[in-house]
Amino acid sequence: MSDKPAQKKSFIRRFFGGLWSLIVNLYRAVIIVGFCVFLYTLYMAFTGGPAKHVDSNVALVLWPSGALVDQLDSDPGQRLIEQFNGEPPSQTRLADLTDALEAAATDDRISVAVLKLDNLSGASMPQLEELGAAMKKFRASNKPIYAYGPSYDQIGYFAAAQADDVSMDPFGSIMLEGLASYQNYFKDGLDKLGVTINVFRVGEYKSAVEPFLRNDMSEDAKAANKEWLGDLWKSYDDTVSTSRKLDAGFADRYVASFAKELSAHNGDAAKLALDAGLVNHLETLAEFRKRVAEKVGEDEDSGSFRQIHFHDYLSAVHREKRQHEAHGDKSEVAMIAVQGEIVDGIGQAGQAGGDSISDLLDQARRDDHVAAVVLRVDSPGGSVWASEQIRRGVQQLRADGKPVVVSMSGVAASGGYWVSMASDRIFAHESTITGSIGIFGLIPTIDKPLEKLGIHTDGIGTTPLAGAFRMDRPLSDDVKAIVQSQIDHGYRQFIEGVAAGRKLDVKKVDELARGRVWSGHDAKDLGLIDEFGGMEQAADAAAKLAGLTDGQWRLEPFENAPSGPLSMLTQFFGSAQINVNWLPGGVNSKLQQWLKQGDVNQALSLLTDRRAMYSMCFCEATLSSSAPR
Repeated sequence: MSDKPAQKKSFIRRFFGGLWSLIVNLYRAVIIVGFCVFLYTLYMAFTGGPAKHVDSNVALVLWPSGALVDQLDSDPGQRLIEQFNGEPPSQTRLADLTDALEAAATDDRISVAVLKLDNLSGASMPQLEELGAAMKKFRASNKPIYAYGPSYDQIGYFAAAQADDVSMDPFGSIMLEGLASYQNYFKDGLDKLGVTINVFRVGEYKSAVEPFLRNDMSEDAKAANKEWLGDLWKSYDDTVSTSRKLDAGFADRYVASFAKELSAHNGDAAKLALDAGLVNHLETLAEFRKRVAEKVGEDEDSGSFRQIHFHDYLSAVHREKRQHEAHGDKSEVAMIAVQGEIVDGIGQAGQAGGDSISDLLDQARRDDHVAAVVLRVDSPGGSVWASEQIRRGVQQLRADGKPVVVSMSGVAASGGYWVSMASDRIFAHESTITGSIGIFGLIPTIDKPLEKLGIHTDGIGTTPLAGAFRMDRPLSDDVKAIVQSQIDHGYRQFIEGVAAGRKLDVKKVDELARGRVWSGHDAKDLGLIDEFGGMEQAADAAAKLAGLTDGQWRLEPFENAPSGPLSMLTQFFGSAQINVNWLPGGVNSKLQQWLKQGDVNQALSLLTDRRAMYSMCFCEATLSSSAPR
């Protein structure tokens, strides 16, 4: 210890020392406040901000954007960037549209609804049919729905046709094309690369593997696809014809004569649509706004009609319900979505992870507030193991006395049917794509391409199977026999599960299975589904099976996504995605775009399962040439 007295700091040193401390503390405060503001901004972006006030005599604006989905599964970072940039969301929850219409039907403050469809890029027919059902209930309350679009593709017009009044810009057009199912085929390309795709399957209709074996669609696949596509197109025509009071078969006639009629109208597609009875008015957006303003009044600030966006309206309605109703004593019917390709593990954005979905099912099983579950399926299938995990979760729920009802959306085929077969009841639409009961295996080997590069594989193992599954070695006959036996066994498990769940003879199931795709219309006749209906009908059925009456329950979405600012921050910075931007530009830019398309992504995704066993269907109908798949 020093015995020297402490030196007193000079005034100048004390002054600048204090000034520096002040600067440091101010800097820290700015960082802390900035971080808090950032977290609050994140929270506002994801929750939509404070609830808006609903004025009297306003129009409810239904302006969906991106793809219609049952739950938002896009990358959280992408959604945040969309919010900050003022871009339309890449996804819209179907339930937000239908819930807004349901609430507005009995809300005296809402006198009209406006359907604006220029940002809608993707939707299945069953989803649009459920939206149409909600529109019908709204119209039944003596409130009109006006639809407006600069132009309409097949997706947008299917929804618009179910409105009271359809308007289009004088420069617009309505392009009906029919339904199609096209995909890429890789056999020649794989042969040139020397890649061997070892395929194992059961059933002549399991066409998901055909892109690896052929350069075109087989006649069996064409025959099956033509049948279910025809059913969906008829359903499309029936809805449009009935809604617009046109003769049945109108859609076919419109498409067949489009070139001739367009020429007769001097290329004026808008006038053609008006004369054909597809629209009521040809008018600019300003003229449309003025016409709606005659009913609800003009908003002086915006120069448009008085309105409220459906997101803002839902926020206000939910706030009002929380203030006036007590829900604590109500039972819940949990809605769990199986959306996208079914994969092992947790899954990424746009996928249904076997672990994630089975965990949700287990949460619902252990939750005393949950009386029943609706499994909403919109999936072409995928991993057999992941599908089986979900099926077991359904079985466990039923074993514990909680009924499970499946609501099939656009597609519930292959693995999408696997997860459904053990439920109490299955609801689907006539236009739902389902069936495709079958499994297959894929194991690629690249020994030939490596040989071309002068790379050879050799070694020794303790048994004939040691190293036999390496991708750089050709598969032996024994390995092929082993895999095929497993595929045969898996197929038997599939059809026996369907037979038990649907109370059908196994032989009968085998006849209608073998990978064949069916429309919901045919699936009901075959016993693969119980009833036609959407989410509302499925939820009502689940509640009744649980012994609940009206007013005793509410539908509650169950999702794994965490909530709160910190969780959202983790999602934003922790998200990751694989892309193909590493490819060189220039002449390869077209290759980049091609690889980003759904056909290739789906095909390559089949090579990721360690068990090499899949129950998947490439069977989504293309509603619009411009719609993403």
